[in-house]
Amino acid sequence: FQNTVLAWTPCAFLWACFPFYAFFLRRHDKGYIQMSRLNKAKTALGFLLWIVCWADLFYSFWERSRNIYQAPVYLVSPTILGITMLLATFLIQYERMKGVQSSGIMLLFWLIALLCASVTFRSKILQASDAVSFDVFRCITFFLYFALVLTELVLSCFPERPPLFSETVHDPVSNRPPLYGQNCPETRCAQWLLITINCATSHQLLKRQVFSLKKTSDNDCQRKKPPSGLLPMLYSPKKAPKGGVSSTEAMAAEEAEALILRPAQRDKKPSLSKVLYKTFGPYFLMSFLFKAFHDLMMFAGPEILKRLIIFVSDQSAPNWQGYFYTALLFLSAGLQTLVLHQYFHICFVTGMRLKTAVIGAIYRKALVITHSARKSSTVGEIVNLMSVDAQRFMDLATYINMVWSAPLQVILALYLLWQNLGPSVLAGVAVMLLLVPVNAVIAMKTKTYQVAHMKSKDNRIKLMNEILNGIKVLKLYAWELAFKEKVLGIRKEELRVLKKSAYLAAIGTFTWVCAPFLVSRKGPPEGIRSTPFHHGQNTPNRRPGSLFKSLYWKRPPRANGNSITVRNATFSWSRSDLPCLNNINFAVPEHRLVAVVGQVGCGKSSLLSALLGEMEKREGLVSLKGSVAYVPQQAWIQNATLKENILFGREARERQYNCVVEACALLPDLEVLPSGDQTEIGEKGVNLSGGQKQRVSLARAVYSDADIYLMDDPLSAVDAHVGRHIFEKVIGPKGILKKKTRILVTHGVSYLPVVDTIIVLSEGKVSEMGSYQELLQRDGAFAEFLRTFASAEQTRESDGANSPAAKEEKHLENGILANDGPGNPLHRQLSNSSTFSGEAGKTLSQNSTTELQKAPAAAATEKSAWKLTEADTAKTGKVKPRVYWEYMKATGLWLALLSLLLFLCNHVASLASNYWLSLWTDDPVINGTQQNTDLRLAVYGALGFSQGVAVFGYSMAVSVGGLLASRRLHLGLLHSVLRCPMGFFERTPSGNLVNRFSKEIDTIDSMIPQIIKMFMGSLFNVVGACVVILLATPLAAVAIPPLALVYFFVQRFYVATSRQLKRLESVSRSPVYSHFNETLLGVSVIRAFAEQQRFVRQSDLKVDQNQKAYYPSIVANRWLAVRLESVGNCIVLFAALFAVIARHVLSPGLVGLSISYSLQITTYLNWLVRMSAEMETNIVAVERVKEYSEKEQEAEWRLPGAPIPEGWPQEGRVEFRGYSLRYRDDMDLVLRNITITISGGEKVGIVGRTGAGKSSLTLGLFRINEAAEGQILIDGVDIASIGLHDLRFKVTIIPQDPVLFSGSLRMNLDPFEQYSDEEVWRSLELAHLKAFVSALPDKLLHECAEGGENLSVGQRQLVCLSRALLRRSKILVLDEATAAVDLETDCLIQATIRRQFEGCTVLTIAHRLNTIMDYTR
Repeated sequence: FQNTVLAWTPCAFLWACFPFYAFFLRRHDKGYIQMSRLNKAKTALGFLLWIVCWADLFYSFWERSRNIYQAPVYLVSPTILGITMLLATFLIQYERMKGVQSSGIMLLFWLIALLCASVTFRSKILQASDAVSFDVFRCITFFLYFALVLTELVLSCFPERPPLFSETVHDPVSNRPPLYGQNCPETRCAQWLLITINCATSHQLLKRQVFSLKKTSDNDCQRKKPPSGLLPMLYSPKKAPKGGVSSTEAMAAEEAEALILRPAQRDKKPSLSKVLYKTFGPYFLMSFLFKAFHDLMMFAGPEILKRLIIFVSDQSAPNWQGYFYTALLFLSAGLQTLVLHQYFHICFVTGMRLKTAVIGAIYRKALVITHSARKSSTVGEIVNLMSVDAQRFMDLATYINMVWSAPLQVILALYLLWQNLGPSVLAGVAVMLLLVPVNAVIAMKTKTYQVAHMKSKDNRIKLMNEILNGIKVLKLYAWELAFKEKVLGIRKEELRVLKKSAYLAAIGTFTWVCAPFLVSRKGPPEGIRSTPFHHGQNTPNRRPGSLFKSLYWKRPPRANGNSITVRNATFSWSRSDLPCLNNINFAVPEHRLVAVVGQVGCGKSSLLSALLGEMEKREGLVSLKGSVAYVPQQAWIQNATLKENILFGREARERQYNCVVEACALLPDLEVLPSGDQTEIGEKGVNLSGGQKQRVSLARAVYSDADIYLMDDPLSAVDAHVGRHIFEKVIGPKGILKKKTRILVTHGVSYLPVVDTIIVLSEGKVSEMGSYQELLQRDGAFAEFLRTFASAEQTRESDGANSPAAKEEKHLENGILANDGPGNPLHRQLSNSSTFSGEAGKTLSQNSTTELQKAPAAAATEKSAWKLTEADTAKTGKVKPRVYWEYMKATGLWLALLSLLLFLCNHVASLASNYWLSLWTDDPVINGTQQNTDLRLAVYGALGFSQGVAVFGYSMAVSVGGLLASRRLHLGLLHSVLRCPMGFFERTPSGNLVNRFSKEIDTIDSMIPQIIKMFMGSLFNVVGACVVILLATPLAAVAIPPLALVYFFVQRFYVATSRQLKRLESVSRSPVYSHFNETLLGVSVIRAFAEQQRFVRQSDLKVDQNQKAYYPSIVANRWLAVRLESVGNCIVLFAALFAVIARHVLSPGLVGLSISYSLQITTYLNWLVRMSAEMETNIVAVERVKEYSEKEQEAEWRLPGAPIPEGWPQEGRVEFRGYSLRYRDDMDLVLRNITITISGGEKVGIVGRTGAGKSSLTLGLFRINEAAEGQILIDGVDIASIGLHDLRFKVTIIPQDPVLFSGSLRMNLDPFEQYSDEEVWRSLELAHLKAFVSALPDKLLHECAEGGENLSVGQRQLVCLSRALLRRSKILVLDEATAAVDLETDCLIQATIRRQFEGCTVLTIAHRLNTIMDYTR
């Protein structure tokens, strides 16, 4: 046996692994490791082992020459061993050449060889004492062999030096991947995590102290791997060419080719599950093997325990048997520990990679889906796919193996029961089979509820996203309460579904807790019991697949002759919609300037979208020659510096940059921005005025140096003289774009004489086309329009040049400061940020400065440090007890106490039933049966039923309490966020808020109640197990306290690390959502500039930053598992050992109970620490929600005792008395000492240069910002003394940016449903929208897309006018309300305002002087 099985086992292992390992090494070349002393030593020892083995072989030949014939095995075994040692030596060198620093295969080989040799070693020692059979030569060679194998094993535990030319050689230690340079034992035991744990416990663990990801786990790798499977649904990339073309260019070319060609060729329906299987199949296979081995090992413990109980029952059995079974039990438990935590590690890492791949695929898909596809998947829904559904995929990776593992465990358990109980086990099987359909029904219903829950959550996040995007409009119209009720309505439905799921889960738990008492004492394995929860909680929704199946965006093909050619083309926004552009024909030669004009809603913006490929082409041909730059009507600004917004990922060329900035009239703005062009711009450009945003958008296009420029009315938002400057310097015949092809949508008649061609659109068709002179000569409808409006426009131009607005004023609005002269420097608060911007990898530094120095020199120094937005920050240290108390208060204290009592009852009943069973087991058997069976059975059944009732009770109490807490916390968060002042939204990235409303609320909804149940269950299980072990074997009291101390320290370290990593992971998640949200809002611009790859890289970087915090938490679980289960295994060892020592005074039943509990205590301890950590890490969600529930609040919405006369305001008299305004307390004034009285009924125009503070005046009137000094009186009432809604309901504004919400057109006009349909139709008629709305299929119920995307900007502006006409307030404010409409519509609107608001006070901010020509002043 020793010379065959034990000698050949390590050889068989190495030869079996060799082909696969050699293939793996060949495919994974990490570089070349130089020969080191360690490597030389291992190689030399390998050769020595070969020599020692073959010395035995030659000794056998020598014996045969002397006619001493030993068994053939003495020839075969040394030969096999010698060849194997040569193979091992070859592998040592091959690993070195392939860059392997630490080899798991070789470590296992030396370990197996040593374990097999240990048995032979004992035999040789015994032989040495018997001089008769002692073979000196073979003993000496064996002892040499044993010593050399032991030395090889020790040397294998040390890692080699890093390979040459490896990427990590020159990295700083802090940035190296976590498993870099670790030897195999350290890797298996997660020893490297001690660095992170030390940081978390000794002081605050910060973002920069978290390790980088391994190359196999970062997004770049997942992008290269999964897309080979995940992204065929998006496009099918080919291998990169080996020539001189860069990979980025190649990918872009392949993507463009795929976008045009692939969808037409694809006839197979894409399957997400098939792709995930192909991509991650090998990882799942590895987890399958580990899980199968663990499941088999699980049943080794009970079998050894059975032998131990037989040993205790047999008083005559020798003592060594007991010690042998004890050692075997300990080794079995230790092996289970290593296998199980390795299985979990593979599952969690695979889940992380799966989530990374799905997020990457969703992001890439979002960049290519068409406008029509986006109608079915709004921004909120797609963000939800990223935040919640991708997480469900990650959960799936952990529990997918339960599909086959659970039946396997049941079959093995039934087999063992049959062995012990015989046919009587069939009764139990029958009960279990009856319960399976019940469980199946529960699982199916749970899945149905989960789908409904996902749908409600999607709708809520979608609505919240819109509320956050349009919060300014909500505040101006005082619509917060209406939208709050809409959110709460959706939330009510969501909680109703969650409550039903909780009832089902409680019923499922009750049935499976009662089942063991109906079957036998040993019930089905824990994995089966949790099936209803896992099935309901972790089955991912199928919605990600639906996004992947959406339509593709296609760029138009390249033109051959003209720059732009459109022939017989018809376009619609989707295949189901009616065409909005019909039979379009035109061609634009190179270097021409073409103007597109027409009335509101005639299709001007749609034409540009069609040229960009954003619309569905029904028929005809569209082709463009060269690169494209696009300036949208509503400027899209990134949360980055001003310079980065202009460069837009392109190389910085100072001369060209300065030329562009000067031409786009941005120099005066740069002088007054706190840090010049390094000033950070907030999300959606919140700290720029409308004109500044439009000029930055134009500068971005001009800097791109494209061949074709598509400009959608870029001059509407700027002053007259600035518009003329931009036209002359940029767009016009002498501008810097004179050698480019330009298509300009405009309402400015004064520009038309100098353009090459004018295209006149009417009702989606080209009505006229030609030069300015040709159209005048034709004397058509357009010539009539020109004669009517050209004079007014030219008057506006001439007046604009000499008006006060033309004078250089350095006043900016919306949060940018004024600077009156050299003696008055800027004072501006700097806020903290750690967001990513620019190229992937370039990170803006963190600033936490709170104020600028007062001196001019210091102001200049701070130019480079200016930040606007506040990044999401992670708290540090323990979660405060107040957070737990807040959650308990939210659940209800009585409910919390009831839950605790029911937990106690359940576990007392559980202990009692098990103790009762052990007593029953010890009953003597008389005539083949036991006495008092009926009594024993009745008590056991009663205890089981009471346990089931208690479980059902606490499950219901915790779930309902959790839902109550969730409802109250969400309500508090929603109310608080809606009450926050406008400055809060300008400083806070929307991703931070979306994160609170999606992920954190989802954690409070779904995770925390489940974790509380598992934590309380684990706590009582551990206490109960310790009580039973101490009662059965009092000697264990010696061992348990020191082990408890070890456990306490392990738990303390783990929880501190896990909690802080969870915080960092939550914080790093917000930039992912912010960037994604920003991308979706500007997707047409990104596609027009062909910048998809850069944005994909930025998104991948942000996801990697998020996973950097998540990966150590996975490894922390491994670290915990090894150490905690080792503590549990020691408890098993001591319980069994003391049972063996005291076997003469213990009953077998009590020994069985004690050791079975000690076997389970490993799991209980593990779960207790893990759940205490999960409790603390997930309660962070409550902490983060409460953080935003306690933000600064604006004034009260209603003040019951406010001095408001009946029917106020009756006259509409507005009086500013010494009014001054600043945006923050530590900033300079933007409005200074304004004193003016506007009589009731007056029409007043407000003019001034872009950034002069015109809009700031209106913000003060609506108390969006409170007065710094002075007061505003309306009809003698100080507006500061009344509620905000009392004020805002009585004053109406038509804002500069027209915002619509998804929902019906009627809801957008009248969310409170205060007006009749007749009144609504009347307001539409007065706003010149009745004809348009009447032509819609659903009339007033026409569904507006998110942000009103299915209406033109001009039509949205007219909808805002309809809102004002409905309200009929005594005071009306127009903030550049007609900038986006043509002159004719502008005149009609002004006429409507004059008629309908005849007795009202009208304040108009205007760029067109003809708009305010007939005003009072």
